This record gives sequence, structure tokens and C-alpha cells, in this order.
Amino acid sequence: MNNKVSGKPWVRVVFRRRVFVSALVLAQIGFILVLIAGSSLTFQYLAWALTVLSVLVCLRILNKKEKAAYKLTWIFLIMLFPIFGGIMYIFFYFQSNPRKLRRMVEAGNRYFAASFLRPGDTLPELVETREDCLPQVRYLQNHAGFPVYGHTQTEYYDSGEAFFVRALEELEKAERYIFVEFFILRQGKMLDPILDIMERKARQGLDVRLIYDDLGCFMSVPSDYKQILEKRGIKCIVFNPFKPIVSSQQNNRDHRKIISIDGKIAFTGGINLADEYINAYEKYGHWKDAAIMIEGDAAWSLTLIFLHMWNLGQKQLDDPERFYPWKDPCTVPSDGYVQPYADSPIDDENVGEHVYIQIINNAKEYVYINTPYLVVDDNLLSALTLAAKSGVDVRIITPHRWDKWVVQITSQSYYRQLVMAGVKVYEYSSGFNHSKTFVSDDKVATVGTTNLDFRSLYLHFECGVWVYKNRAVQAVKEDFLRTVPISHRITLEDCSRNAFQRILQEVLRVFAPLM
Repeated sequence: MNNKVSGKPWVRVVFRRRVFVSALVLAQIGFILVLIAGSSLTFQYLAWALTVLSVLVCLRILNKKEKAAYKLTWIFLIMLFPIFGGIMYIFFYFQSNPRKLRRMVEAGNRYFAASFLRPGDTLPELVETREDCLPQVRYLQNHAGFPVYGHTQTEYYDSGEAFFVRALEELEKAERYIFVEFFILRQGKMLDPILDIMERKARQGLDVRLIYDDLGCFMSVPSDYKQILEKRGIKCIVFNPFKPIVSSQQNNRDHRKIISIDGKIAFTGGINLADEYINAYEKYGHWKDAAIMIEGDAAWSLTLIFLHMWNLGQKQLDDPERFYPWKDPCTVPSDGYVQPYADSPIDDENVGEHVYIQIINNAKEYVYINTPYLVVDDNLLSALTLAAKSGVDVRIITPHRWDKWVVQITSQSYYRQLVMAGVKVYEYSSGFNHSKTFVSDDKVATVGTTNLDFRSLYLHFECGVWVYKNRAVQAVKEDFLRTVPISHRITLEDCSRNAFQRILQEVLRVFAPLM
């Protein structure tokens, strides 16, 4: 694809837009500071009023239904800046309209609820056999709204390269529609061939759609990329377009990665459509990642998750029935049980976190975890340390080369507490470990998009695939065990810190919810 847009170099167009937006955000912050420090007498009265406002805001925060870590961070900030801390909180949280978005998400949940069970209800089979995974399955199906399926085959990929080859093969087979949803797009050896197939399929009359997150692609695609794609016949939505205002809603990014092909085959995992994910160029050393393909009834669930996101804000909703792929019952043989799920920051249900905690709490022999970030709240930290103290073999692999040094320092601040409790922590020596996988007791695993950090767990739209007694479980375990020998195990000596490092990490832990 041509790297020039509207006659101007692509990089220059992207840079100008980003600089302009950033300047407007800084201008807003500067305006508030100038307003507060306008004149000495005015400032004195205003300071009193704003201090009282900050106290009231702290009371509001304490009584708000929210994670304790977020409450602590905001109260700390307001105490640090008592004059304008309260007004910054109000400015950050109340200028957007989250209620409208919440109503839209809830309406979509109701609209699609019955369609998730279109392939049939598999839960009674698990109830009858009294499988030990029942609490997890019941939670996801009866409360979160994501059913468990049989008649599904799975294929696990331990690298972006393996995923990419398989995705191209399946995209070429598409007959009715292709739905693609990713956090990051970047033109190059990975994205361009996928878009070429999508364009060709669109010309053949298939329904081809793409969702990408505006902030995730902020520095990687031109500002008019939506129009460029639509000229190629690809229907496109830019999720939550970045606006030059300081707003909490700008935190709610679409971090999902989904490819759905005809509703019969679907992919998800940690891999975005950019060249570093297939090691076409070295960004942070060798890029390790993971993905999963599901074929059969469970692929329908990821299709509906995509359609729900597509329909947010659309005046005319898609009828899911016209996308259902099976005229007769699905004949794909069952390979254990498969339960795709999604998480939304708009509701009060932290689905991704609950899936992880239940896997940890139910582990009897081991739980192995891949995560690029390790910035967790007390619930997950307690679950991990309690499991290790109870004799469960708990292992976590994080990167050795990180993409964000602040997150690296904060993640490493948890190492000592985990290691002292008996958790085995490793850093992937060859580069950046971007995989998000859990596997436990040779029975259960999950592969998805959710990192072990505050943003992913509580602020982003995420998704994953939970599998039980399925061949993917063994594949996830084997991938983890192959990675351990090429990773460095963290010891207590590695966790030793000088006074400056301790202070820095303690400060960063306070601000961890904002990372």
C-alpha cells in the first residue's frame, strides 16, 4: 500500500495530527492552572473553596463502588494537591457521558443474549457429570452471559509467526463474511497481506468489516485511515476516537483481538497486526506471543462479541440470525469444552479478573502464567501468594526486555513479595513476552488479550477463550515449560534494592492504577 496520504508523507501527516491533539490537551491543563493562580486575593478565596471541594470529592471517592487501589490513588493525589486535586477529579470523570455508553452496552447485552445459546445449551452436560469446573462455567454463562460449548476444535499457537500463517490460510477460505477487530494496526509485512485478502473478498461480495482502536493506532496509521480502508471496500469503525479533552472515557480502549471467518472459525490472543508481532523486525528482542483458533460452535460466540462492539452507536442493529453459520447442527467433533468470554469496563463486572482468580483458587497441583505486565491489586496478589503457600506450583513468566520502563519497575516491585511466598517468577531472557495465558492442573487454560495490570483488567474492552479438558490445555502447558529454560528465575538477591529504588517503587505502586 502506498505510504503517502493526500499527497503528503504518511509519517508527517500522523505526526502533525498527534502534536495538534497533544497541544490541545496541555492547553486545557494550563488553562486550569492559570485560572487558579490568577490574582492573589481571588486565588485565596478560590483556594478555600477548592480545598472544601477536594474534601467533598474525597468523601465521594470513599463511598464510590470502585477498586480500593483507585480510591487510594485519587485520595493520595488530592492530598498532594489539595487546591486543584478535587477539580481535576471532576474534570477527569464528569465531562464525558459514561451513562449513555453504559445504556448502549447494556442494550447490546440484552439484544444478543439469546443468540449466544443458538447452538444449544451445553451446561446441563457438565452438571450431569459433576465436573469440577462447574463454578467457573456457571459464572461465565449464568452471570456474565457467555455460554460454554462443545462441538469445537482448538488450535494453539505459541508465536505470532504460526498464528499469521494459519490466519492467512483461513481468511482465503472465507465464503460469507470476515470480521476483524484489533487494538493496533501498523502497515507492513503482517497487516498488508491481510488487508489485501479482505479487499479481494469484499470485491467478491463478502461482508468485510474491521474495527481498530484509535488510541492504539494513534502513531501507527494516518488520521484518515478509515476512509482509506472504506475505499478498498472494507467497512470500518474507529473505536472511541481520541478527542483533545482530558476524560476518563479515553481510558476505555478496545484492546480485543478477534478474527471471525463465517462464524465457523475464530482467532483471538495477544497478537496485534504489526510486524514486531511476527518478528519481522526486532523491537524489544524476540517477541513471544500466543493465540488460539477455535472451529465449531464456540466460534459463534466471538462473532457475537465482535457484532456487539460493531453495533455500539449504530442506529440500525445487525440481526445476528443472518450471520449464524450452521443450517443443521454443527458436526465439528467435540474436543473438551470451550467458553469464549469478553470483558467491558462499562459495567461493574471484572470478568477477566474473575476468570484468572478462579483458575488460581481452584488449582491443586500447578498454575502457570504468561503475562507482559505484572501490576496487580490485592485480590490477585493474595490469590497468587495463598496458592503458593498452600503448596501449589505457581510460576509466572514476564519479559526481560520491557516496552515501558515505568511499568517494568512497578512490575518488579511485586517480585519480592511473590518470591517470598513461594511463587516462581521468571523473566523471558530472549526479549519481550507478550503472551497472556493461564494453564492449571492439565485440565483448564485460558488464552486471550487480558494482561495482569490495572488497565487491562479494569479499563479496557478485552476477550479470551477458556478451555477445559481440551488439547489446547496441553499445548499451553508445553509452551510454558519450553519457555522456562530460556528464562531467568528471579531470586531474593535479584529483588534487593537500595533506598532510592525502594522509594521509587513504593511511589510507583501508589500510582499503579493509572498505568
